[in-house]
Amino acid sequence: MTGPLAFEVVARDGAARTGRLTLPHGVVETPTFMAVGTRGAVKACTIDQVLATGTPIVLGNTYHLALRPGAEIVKKAGGLHKFTGWTRNMLTDSGGFQVWSLSELRKVSERGVEFRSHYDGALLELTPERSIQIQNDLGADIIMAFDECSPYPCPEDVAAAAVARTSRWAERSRAAHKRDDQALFGIVQGSTYLPLREESARALVGLEFPGYAIGGLSVGEGHEKMDEVLAHTCPLLPEEKPRYLMGVGTPRDFLLACARGVDLFDCVLPTRNARNAQVFTATGHLKLRNARFREDFTPIDPECLCYACKNGFSRAYLRHLFNVDEITALTLATIHNLTFCQDFMKKIREAISRGELASFARDRNVL
Repeated sequence: MTGPLAFEVVARDGAARTGRLTLPHGVVETPTFMAVGTRGAVKACTIDQVLATGTPIVLGNTYHLALRPGAEIVKKAGGLHKFTGWTRNMLTDSGGFQVWSLSELRKVSERGVEFRSHYDGALLELTPERSIQIQNDLGADIIMAFDECSPYPCPEDVAAAAVARTSRWAERSRAAHKRDDQALFGIVQGSTYLPLREESARALVGLEFPGYAIGGLSVGEGHEKMDEVLAHTCPLLPEEKPRYLMGVGTPRDFLLACARGVDLFDCVLPTRNARNAQVFTATGHLKLRNARFREDFTPIDPECLCYACKNGFSRAYLRHLFNVDEITALTLATIHNLTFCQDFMKKIREAISRGELASFARDRNVL
């Protein structure tokens, strides 16, 4: 590995591909799912529990970590890996998603974004330079350029302005990046306007980032629009570099996006759903609070080898734990959903390697 990242395509099935992503904290087989640990922890789980799910990369968020505990504290601790105890690879988002999700608490200008902390109203300014500085201090293996995620739906001129600003901010992010052991990814924006996606992709490819993310999807546009955007955008990105679809976390979306050539995914959905008693299985998701599970003594998913399933924790028991507000319920369900995602990705990789992704998806009523 000559830089902070090396990527090799191993097998192809149409536009879908498997790959080997080498980063400072280990090799990652792709496609893969990255667990979200926004504030430096995957909710409801210890580090060992997350490791046991097979999760290869955990995310932290620049906006949230800058507010609490502060990048300076993490830097003094030796970086995010040492601060959290996570020994595998890490990625930090730039804070750009909060430009969309915290729209009522921020003000956007060419310089950057001024946020009012959702904790106490304190001012936090994120510019491309400040976002990169914070991410350099946090020390994740992959860091993200600062971008503007436009809302959905939005007029084309609003999306166009966000694309242009994202391109300018990407240049500034690249110039501000000071560490040669971190891979900086650019983020393609453009809402559902295909010409804008093309404009954004071409501008970012010209900056020669080591990897590219596709942002601004899974914000309400639906599966068909997402698929249309991915089908148009992925071929515009370099074949020899990893592609990361941000904020996507359902089995159906995994399959749709992998078929278009996406390599990396992240989303809060698997862990958030788990904390709300919703778990993934090979036959669909279950709402464990439902009365029909009161006397169901089978595992969450008989095919699953997660800690909860292989140790005989039944649907009835999980339902009981959720209904009496036992914290253990959140942990067991989260372990299960993360394990399910990793196992599902492994099955996708195997299907691609056999040239059978389409039939694998059809068997699950996806394609």
